[in-house]
Order: sequence, then C-alpha cells, then structure tokens
Amino acid sequence: MIRFLSIRDLAVIDHLELELDAGLNVLTGETGAGKSIVVGALALLRGGRASSELVRTGADQAVVEAAAETTDGRERVLRREVSAHGRSRAFIDDRLVSTSSLRALGAEFLDLHGQHEHQALLDPTSHLDLLDRYAHLGTVRDDVRARFTTWRQASGDLDRVRKHTANREERADMVTFQLREIDDANPSEGEDDALAAQQQILANADRLHQLAAKSYAELYEGDGAALGALARVWKRVGELATLDPAFTVHLDAQGAITSQLEELAYALRPYASGVDTSPERLQAVEDRLARLERLKRRYGPTLREVVSRREQLRMEAAELEGGTEREEDLRAQVVAARDAYLDIATTLSTQRRSHAPMLARTLARGLADLAMECTRFEVVFDEPATEEERWSDRGLDQAEFYFSANPGEDLKPLARVASGGELSRVMLALRTTVTSPETSGKTLVFDEVDAGIGGAAAERIGAKLRTLADRYQVLCVTHLPQIAAYGTSHFRVTKSVRNGRTTTDVTRLDEDTRASEIARMMTGTRVSSTVLQSARELLITASEEKANISGRNAKAKGESRNR
Repeated sequence: MIRFLSIRDLAVIDHLELELDAGLNVLTGETGAGKSIVVGALALLRGGRASSELVRTGADQAVVEAAAETTDGRERVLRREVSAHGRSRAFIDDRLVSTSSLRALGAEFLDLHGQHEHQALLDPTSHLDLLDRYAHLGTVRDDVRARFTTWRQASGDLDRVRKHTANREERADMVTFQLREIDDANPSEGEDDALAAQQQILANADRLHQLAAKSYAELYEGDGAALGALARVWKRVGELATLDPAFTVHLDAQGAITSQLEELAYALRPYASGVDTSPERLQAVEDRLARLERLKRRYGPTLREVVSRREQLRMEAAELEGGTEREEDLRAQVVAARDAYLDIATTLSTQRRSHAPMLARTLARGLADLAMECTRFEVVFDEPATEEERWSDRGLDQAEFYFSANPGEDLKPLARVASGGELSRVMLALRTTVTSPETSGKTLVFDEVDAGIGGAAAERIGAKLRTLADRYQVLCVTHLPQIAAYGTSHFRVTKSVRNGRTTTDVTRLDEDTRASEIARMMTGTRVSSTVLQSARELLITASEEKANISGRNAKAKGESRNR
C-alpha cells in the first residue's frame, strides 16, 4: 500500500506530493489535466518503460518516489530516476538496483489496470490465461511449459540427427575435409592481426632502419648527440641553481627527462642495428596471411569464427561417428518427454474444464453487481488437440469467453459482441475475481476503467470499487460523479499556466470543495445552486451505501472466520 508519492519534473508536473489513504482514493479533473501522468508515475515505480520524453522541458531528470508498505508489513522506499538523455536508474531504500528488481518488488504491492486494458479481452488467446489465474493453475502451467520445452528440445535434437543420418557418408566426408583443412592450417584467434602488424614491419624494413639509425645517432652516438648536449645543459642549470634557487625545481625533473630519452635510445638501437629484411621471411608471412584469408572466406568472416567452426565440426564428426546409437537414444528421450508432457497437459486441461463453470458463475454474479443482471457467461473449449502441431507450452486447449448481456440472446464470442462499456465492466469483474485473497493490502489502480459507462452502471461500479477498498487500497481515475462519490478520499487534478509554464497540481478536497467538484463533473459547465445541491445529495446517498457495504463486508468476514 502506498503511503506517500512524490513526483518531480515528470511531463507537465513540476513537483507534487500526495499522501494516499487506505480505502478508495479517487482522482478527478478535466481531460488533459494530468491524471494519467500520476498513474504513469506509478507505472515507473513498477518497472515500466522509461523515456526521455517523460522529462519536463528544461529539467535534467524526472524523479518519482514512493513510501510503500508491502503486504508483509514492511516499509520500503522506491525511487525511479529518468534523465533527459533517456537513461533510467532504480532505487530501493536508497540502494541502486536493477529495473527488474524494482519490477519484482513493485508487483508485490501494486497492480495497474489501465484505461485501455479491457481491449485485451478482444484477443481470445488471453482468455485461457485469465481462467488459469482464477483457478490458481500457475504451478501446473509452469510444469507444462517446462515439459513442453524438454520435449521440443529432444525432438529438435532427434530431427537434426535424422537429417545427418540421411546423408551420413556424404556429410561425414565433407565434415572430415573441412576439419582437416582447418586443422592443417591450425589458426589461432588474433593470429591474423599479429601477422598483419609483422608484415607492415617487414615490408618497410629499410625505411625503419634508416629512421632508427639516424635518430639513434642524433640522440646518443653522433657528434653533438642530444644526450651529451643535455648533460652539459644540466651542468649549467646546476650552476644556475646554486646562484638562483628558482632553478632548483627544474633540476628535480632531470632524472625523468634523461631516463625517458635513454629509454628511447634503447628502443631505437635494435632498428639501428638492422631489421630483418629477409624476403623469404616477408613471403612466409604473406603466404600465411593469404591462407588465413581463404579460411575466413570459407568459414569466417573472422578468425575467431573459424576457430569456433572447427569446434562445431569436431562435435558434428563425433555425432556422425556414433550416429546410430545417438538416434536410438534420442528417440527414447522424445517418447518419454512426449508422454510426460501429455500427462501434465491432460491434467491441466481437466482442471481448466473443472474450474471454467465456476469462473462463469462468479463472473455472472460480479457483473450482476455492475448493473448487468441478466448476463450469461461461458468458457467454450475446443476439443483437446490431438495433433502434435497444435500442442504448445500452454497445453492442449484453446478456449474463448462467450457472453450474452440480454435475455433471449444466444451466447456469442465476447470479443465480437461486447460493447466498450460492457468490456470495461467484464474486465473490472475479472480483475476482482482473479485477484488472489492473499494479496489483500495491495494498491489497485484503475485508470478510467469506467469508459463507455454511465447511469446505474456507474453507481454499481462505484459500489464495487468501494467494496474492493475494504480489502485493498484503491486508486481510481474517473470522470463519473457516481463513482467519485464513493471515494473515501478525493483528489482534484488541475492544470494551470504560471510564469509561462504549464503545471499540474493535485489537491485533497474537503466536504465542501468535494461537493463543488462533483457538481462540476455532473454538468461540465458553471455550477448552479441546484446542481450543487444534487451533488451533495449524491454524496449523502453514496455515504449511506458505503456504510451498508462496510457492514456487509464485516458480516461476511465474521461468517468466514466462524466457518
């Protein structure tokens, strides 16, 4: 549960601090005021994607920080920094961590349900995942995935060996030839670079000799050699230093300067003595380079890849040599892995079909609470796949939600017949259904999931969110006064221009200002006394219903404990 949220230099937010309460926190405001930016800040704390475009113009970085209480009662501080250059850093309790670590901790206390999330229901492939979450089949799904991976890997190994077997002799001859060609050359990684450097020296040996000999003579041996002249200079500087101590500091550098020049002389001496100018040696280096280049053209393009290819050829040669025994062994592994996968996948399929009617009934009841009393719901399965090509790491099943919102209408695919408002309510019912009881105390964020809804349905959604708020901390971004009235804490998001800059602010509302905000949401225009009175009545009605909800929830908890 989030206790405190601080946002600095994020989009149009300059700096705001928000203290959230337990229960239902509602955020309201005009479209474009910045409500979803607050939700986006929470998404960053949950490890969401960061972009330099999020940073407020002129700022070096955006910073989002939250003090949160995890489900096990520990207090943690999470921080995300996004620089104007696009780099992102994550911190937990002021300790630098990876984004994946922040994401893992964020998932413990925060669930985000965005305003477009219900669109996921339009993809029937997501329906099976929702059923598995409802039925708590994650462990079985993991087993199915692991056994599927094992089976597919064994099948791939077997296919590869079979392909090799089909042309074993021809392939064996080719592998032997290629391996011999590389082995005869016996290349080593980086050898070509070393030879190229050596070729450069050998090809320019005469010039190197001339340059080194002349430099060595002028530095060390010739008339007026630099080192000899330097010794005389140091002697004179020494006399200067005895007369003027200011020159003493220059004498301190005498050893380093002389030493460097002597080292240069020693480096020049081998070249001055003569560099290997043997044409035979140069030819040998060039021949070796040409041979390595041929290898790189055939097995490269780099010498490192040639060396790697040699190891691959050795492994393949070993497989070809013992191919028959390997094929029999792999065939047995594939059969065993296939049977193991089929066994656990069948178990998963059975459990899915057992829980599907319960999910349908639970969703129908949940939708009845959201002003869809006549809704019928069903999880429709295809026949379990018998063809191996249709098996997957999700099991043998294909399933889709079927739905009817009106009496007398046949059940039809949800993705095809549900309206936007119906999809929003189905997603809300699903989210409240598939959320595990052990996650009580988490923060659930609903960003305009009321899209396409109004009237009685909005009141029902408000009541549903208020029911959730007895178990979770709920943060809801809404444009509907019927939902906002159910909030236990109400925040208004406004946008203004100050000193030529757009800024978003969030204000906690008291009872009077809350009534004014509800009235604004009801009309969207100038608030009259009549509208204001209607807003107060809406708040009173919602308050009475909140008391009823709390009473029903307390009674249900007591009955659960007694059982």
